[in-house]
Amino acid sequence: MTQAPLADIPVHLITGFLGSGKSSLIRHLIDHKPAGERWAILVNEFGRVGIDQTFFAGRDDVAVQALPGGCLCCQLATLLQTSLVQLLRRQRPDRLIIEPSGLGHPAGLLDMLRGEAFVGVLDLREVITVLDPRRLDDRRALEHATFRDQLALADGIALTMTDLVIPERLDAARDWLAAQLTGAPWVEDAPYGRLPPGRVLEGAPHRAADAVARPSTHQAQAERPVPWLDLDARAPMPGAPVREQGASLGHVSLGWRWHAEEIFERAALQRCLDGLPAGLRVKGVFRIVDGWIAFNRVAGHEPASASEWRRDSRLEVIGAPGSLPDADALEAELAACRV
Repeated sequence: MTQAPLADIPVHLITGFLGSGKSSLIRHLIDHKPAGERWAILVNEFGRVGIDQTFFAGRDDVAVQALPGGCLCCQLATLLQTSLVQLLRRQRPDRLIIEPSGLGHPAGLLDMLRGEAFVGVLDLREVITVLDPRRLDDRRALEHATFRDQLALADGIALTMTDLVIPERLDAARDWLAAQLTGAPWVEDAPYGRLPPGRVLEGAPHRAADAVARPSTHQAQAERPVPWLDLDARAPMPGAPVREQGASLGHVSLGWRWHAEEIFERAALQRCLDGLPAGLRVKGVFRIVDGWIAFNRVAGHEPASASEWRRDSRLEVIGAPGSLPDADALEAELAACRV
């Protein structure tokens, strides 16, 4: 039987800088998914290990595909279009959610979604940028072109981590957004990623904003080859984790994947990760004696949570050049955490 052509699939683009809470917001949306809808979620992240996909529970009605190791608007642009076509044909979703890397610039991605290949197939809805108000105290973020352009291209801004910010700071963040941004995007609190689902699922079409050019750093990255795309090509073996390192867009990453048979001791692992410098982005999923746990640290100590991932153990550390720990030393310390 011939299938009906795909048409007018709502697309929700959830952007935001590193550690802003994009995955938490998407998990909240999944928890409130309308019955009977089938969703596809495309996750891109800066690191090469592929951690963010592990944060989404496996469900028959939600298909998750990961594109790690680059930016959707530059390094992975060609691969994205091919992967997206295949994902849509294979899953035939009622709705598509895309989570670009925290360092991903949305301009090229928006151009592709509105391009000739997807005319009549995709219906781009409001672009939502997730913002941790504490970022407005971070000069390095404020001066980052991608950070500012993510906000400038947004139809709406979800303020996360509001439980960690005093009311006066929240008011100052709203005042800053009102003064800096054009197009009058809506701004709403979303503690723990709990943005009202209707804000996303019933959102209007993406506004026709003035064009924003990709920064020169992204344009340069678009010309470089991406040799690390197939994670399965280097599968870890017991006792032999696979290490991945990367550098682009003013950041560096260090990560590992361990075979699923490797088991870690929870307390030792927590001490090891807590000992990493507070300024690093740390996220991972590990098999422990009594199950699986996930780490998702933005700043300082954050406790682990239960995870439904079962494929392998993974860790990714991201920071500014020169800020990461010695790879050999950290790998040895992690090895000592195994049961």
